Amino acid sequence: MSDQTDEEMRAELDRLRKENENLKRKSERSITLKVSQKGAVSLYGLGRFPVTLYKEQWLKVLDMTDDIREFIKENDGQLKAKG
Repeated sequence: MSDQTDEEMRAELDRLRKENENLKRKSERSITLKVSQKGAVSLYGLGRFPVTLYKEQWLKVLDMTDDIREFIKENDGQLKAKG
């Protein structure tokens, strides 16, 4: 038998639930960058798999930031949002 009272067990359960929720929230928004084995840049945290491009490819995408934002704005009605 446990030496914990019902009140102590409830408090521990509540603490663990809050900790679990915090960990879930942290992992959902955690976006990280890593160098791949082949020397590319991998972006983790957007989906199930990383987005991996070589530096020249990332720079081309970054140069298109304004175009991408405008495209999203113009096609907002056709695009779906995750979540």
